[in-house]
Amino acid sequence: MGADTALRLSLPAARALHLAAQGLLNPPKRRAAKDDVLAAIRRMGVLQIDTIHVVARSPYLVLYSRLGAYEQAWLDELLAEGKLFEYWAHEACFVPIEDYGLYRHRMLDPAAMGWSRTMQWIAAHRGDVDALIDHIRANGPVRSADFKRTDGKKGGWWEWKPEKRALEALFTSGRLMIAARQNFHRVYDLAERILPEWDDAKLPSPAETQRTLLLKAVHALGFAKASWIADYFRTARVRERPDPEALAAEGALLKAGIEGWSGPVYIHPAQRELAEAAADGRLKPTLTTLLSPFDPVVWDRKRALELFNFDYRLECYTPEPKRVYGYFTLPILRRGALIGRLDAKAHRGDGVFQVKVLYLEPGIRVTQRLVTDVAAALARCAAWHGCERVAIDRCDPRALRAALKAELPR
Repeated sequence: MGADTALRLSLPAARALHLAAQGLLNPPKRRAAKDDVLAAIRRMGVLQIDTIHVVARSPYLVLYSRLGAYEQAWLDELLAEGKLFEYWAHEACFVPIEDYGLYRHRMLDPAAMGWSRTMQWIAAHRGDVDALIDHIRANGPVRSADFKRTDGKKGGWWEWKPEKRALEALFTSGRLMIAARQNFHRVYDLAERILPEWDDAKLPSPAETQRTLLLKAVHALGFAKASWIADYFRTARVRERPDPEALAAEGALLKAGIEGWSGPVYIHPAQRELAEAAADGRLKPTLTTLLSPFDPVVWDRKRALELFNFDYRLECYTPEPKRVYGYFTLPILRRGALIGRLDAKAHRGDGVFQVKVLYLEPGIRVTQRLVTDVAAALARCAAWHGCERVAIDRCDPRALRAALKAELPR
């Protein structure tokens, strides 16, 4: 496999390669252990954080899609143990601690990432910021909730109290890190206490950092068009990004072609055997599961459309009358294809996993095998949420509802 794009993959093979790289090709062969959580995050490179809680919060759901049933507390424990840290990677993400140096440049120069207001705010409130740092140094880690609101406002994510703004600004600039989460609320501590051994003399150069992030993005994706790469670790704002074509010329990346696509795609050399297996038809997707809207497979909406012909948009921020599919729709991955989406809510107290509506994509045939796969995926996901029963309100096509109910446990 060389720069002549001798390796060519069919579109189904390319999808299989992508899913294999992401850990979504086949169901897990054994029950997950705590180390599997860290391994899954290392495979993806990052685990995006979101707080919406109609079903399990996104980071937990992304892991479930790959690991099956596992203990959600393991993610929190890995953060508290210092094996993960939080920072702005794709968005706010959990990141393996060994990658801290890859994000340190963003902390030292937030303006380069478009975060100049952060530094302006710190400069304008220097006295309050310094007092907050002194408080944490003297009294230990803090949460935003530890500070009472004194301005008479009710607040909200759009109108943080001054202490919350200071905590987030100091987090962005690297002075504070997240020591743990309590009920998913951030606990902030001084970076020097969480990583006492860190020395900026260890910092890789900006050019080396960008090269590493590009190669990690291609590795995590399995293969990548040039236009996909910058989104993965949000490197589009970087002034001097490496050119994947130049990296391919020196052998740091491999080139391939996808049938029906113009232009090359790039593959990390460590994925060579996996790519060859995909091209030879030896990667057989068998997993059926539900995905989070913030799963790496679908977070780049353009890539999901190009690769899976899946036109996806998260509608939780869309006014309800204008929603097409629902508040927090979960893509349905079945045997290498994105076949539909469903709007769900876990009523844990009642033991009911509610499917408000389930849509199949145009052209997807309702077969007994599909019904069995989807029903089993729903039952597994419900059980992981602590729900004994799945209640399906509506399906499109309508006949699917009765077929699924016949397959689900009663």
